[in-house]
Parts: sequence; structure tokens; C-alpha cells
Amino acid sequence: MWAKSNEGQQIYGLIGYPLGHSFSKDYFNKKFSLLQLNAIYENFELSSACAFPELLQRFPNLCGLNVTLPYKEAIIPHLDALSPEAKAIQAVNVIRFTPQGLIGYNSDYYGFMTSLRPLLRPFDLRAVVLGTGGAARAVAYALSLLGISVQFVSRTKRMGVITYEELADMKLLATTSLVINCTPFGMHPHTTTFPPLPYREISSYHLLYDLIYNPEETLFLSRGKEQGAMTKNGLEMLHLQAEKAWDIWQEPFDTSSF
Repeated sequence: MWAKSNEGQQIYGLIGYPLGHSFSKDYFNKKFSLLQLNAIYENFELSSACAFPELLQRFPNLCGLNVTLPYKEAIIPHLDALSPEAKAIQAVNVIRFTPQGLIGYNSDYYGFMTSLRPLLRPFDLRAVVLGTGGAARAVAYALSLLGISVQFVSRTKRMGVITYEELADMKLLATTSLVINCTPFGMHPHTTTFPPLPYREISSYHLLYDLIYNPEETLFLSRGKEQGAMTKNGLEMLHLQAEKAWDIWQEPFDTSSF
């Protein structure tokens, strides 16, 4: 059951389903306490994106929301406008409440890009992105800003996407140094799963980045590390995107961008 706020208290929160794995509630409530703000952050599990209008009616003093799976795309029709980045990615993980309406943003690309940039080497010009959902598109958008080309990989072949079998047959990892996991493979509680890659082709030439942060080291990362690859999990990205979300909620609203 969703908690009721005190009079005058600002409400922020996270929408998605399920939300048992989320770190956002503790993260932001600790931040509000340190800043001595009359604000609270709640988890709002929604049975579907269609329940979003009811949430708005029940909590008229909402000031900002984060969005997680499975609603990063489904929430878009309920918003009044998108930031240029969210429009390009077609996925939203931050909602800002403004006098002009509800504006969707994407801070995932920023968190990933800021986390990855210090690790990049001169030969990191191509990336394999595992997955095709909203997180994968945010990663691809960040990589494009860094001048890195992207090949999407998924279990199902379609335009612009190859399968894991094709990835192995094409020996693509021999010339692609970055491998980014944007799938749920390895996420708690399914920690024994991992993307079906030809791990024997991984070497010190490679950098493996996993958006997952729980567990701290997935089998995707540990198998890559065994082959000599540099590895990075998604914890820093998580913190960076959260801080960017806070900045979005607090910065003066510029109507010229919309």
C-alpha cells in the first residue's frame, strides 16, 4: 500500500513492476534527509502503464518520478513532451512535473557514458550491445555521442540486429573490443545465467560492461575476467543516472527545448 505524505511534503518516486530490487527509495530518502528537505521517495508498483493516471490523481503533490522496467517505453503516451535525448532513445526513466505538463527524460545514457568514458582506449571504436530494449537504446545513444559504432545482438534476428549464433559465426569479437550487456542475463535471482557468447574469443583486448549491479560480478563479467578482459558493472552508472535525475528535477525549466 502506498504511503500518504504529510501536508506540504514533496513526493518523488519510482514506477515499475516489480520493484523489490530497486535501490532508489533508500538512495533518495537518505539524500532528502541529508539535505533536510520535507520530501519523501516511494516505490509505486503499477500493474500496467494504464494505471499511471490513477497514481497522478491519488498524489497531486508528486514532484518527480523515475521509471524502470517494464514501463520505460509504455509510459511515453502518458507524457506531454520528451527531452531531445528521450525522443531520440524512445525510452524514459525520469519524469519531470512542470507547469507545461509532464516531461520525459532519459538519464540512463548520461550515467553510462560518464561511467564508460574514463575506461576507453584509443582502439575502442566498435561495440557489441547485447539486448534491444530501452536500456540498450540508451547505451547505443551514448556510444554514438562517443563516436563508437554499435552492433545489436539478440535472440531474435531483425533489421539491424544479429543473433548470438551469427555473432559467433562472424567472429565479430575479433574486431570489436567493447561488449555491453543490457539484458537480464545474470541479474539476481537468476545469477547462474549469462549471455551465450563465444567467451573463448574474449581477451585482454576486450572491455566487458554489464548494466547489472546485483550481483556485483555476474557470470558474464567473471567469465570475461578469466579470459583477461577488463570488466565494469553497472553500479556507478546507477548512481550517476540517479544524480542526473535529481538535477533534472531541480534545474530551471527551459521551455525553448520543447
